[in-house]
Amino acid sequence: GKQAIYEACVALCTAGDEVVIPAPYYTSYPDIVGLAGATPVILETLASEDYLPSIAKLEALLNERTRMLILCNPSNPTGATIPEVQLENIAALLRRPEYAHVLVLSDEIYERITYDVAHVSFAALDGMRDRTLTINGFSKAFAMTGYRLGYLAAPVPIVKAAAKLQGQITSCASSLSQHAGVAALQTPNEIIAGHVAELRAKRDLALGLLRAIPNVVCPTPEGAFYLLPDISAYFGRKTPAGSHVASAEDLCMHLLHEYKVALVPGEAFGAPTTLRLSYAATREEIQDAVEKLGACLTALQ
Repeated sequence: GKQAIYEACVALCTAGDEVVIPAPYYTSYPDIVGLAGATPVILETLASEDYLPSIAKLEALLNERTRMLILCNPSNPTGATIPEVQLENIAALLRRPEYAHVLVLSDEIYERITYDVAHVSFAALDGMRDRTLTINGFSKAFAMTGYRLGYLAAPVPIVKAAAKLQGQITSCASSLSQHAGVAALQTPNEIIAGHVAELRAKRDLALGLLRAIPNVVCPTPEGAFYLLPDISAYFGRKTPAGSHVASAEDLCMHLLHEYKVALVPGEAFGAPTTLRLSYAATREEIQDAVEKLGACLTALQ
């Protein structure tokens, strides 16, 4: 999937182009856009708004230089799943004549891991199929991360341009991965549904433990397997040993060294007041990790 994103950006973007990326974002998006010669333009989203993109903020960033809008739906790192009505509002904005040149790269690799908000593919919206580059793969829903198997679905000219790049990079996915992908697509839906139900229970466990920690703010994610709590209320405090905690990175390093818990600081996602937790773990590991996070935060002075 990541290679498909890279190929799409290199095939379509050049110096002077702008690509709008909602933040918090998957860490590779801005760097890939930069490698393509274009300029990443960040669309800030808020935890208080469930990390969903604001139409007004999006419109304020669009101009004649905008080449592409990147959507990660459901999102890594927030778990936010954009409801159909909001996707339609985005599509309605892009249907306006002054934005007819804007393409949408829709990263939908978590599409089968959703809870109470159904996933809707952006290309399925009226008039959007010929303007959408859909990214997907097998690493998330089918737990096939190591197979490195993903795909791009887009209008033929775009796919042909990406294929030219593909031919000079890795040629193709390995035959072993392709056969594994065929087997995955034949997996009964009940198996995936059971996996998602287990992730929902783990989400609820982790979320309940997080919300028991004073001054931690975390919206309910409706997809993927991540939580992105805002822990900025604890910035400016000191550890029991006297070290200053000025950022999420400081906090994560302290948590790692003193509590042996590894979390990802939000700076990597363009969300410096946050940190990311993955609940794709055992319930025992989730309980232990979040309780240690709470102990770490409440011990700060």
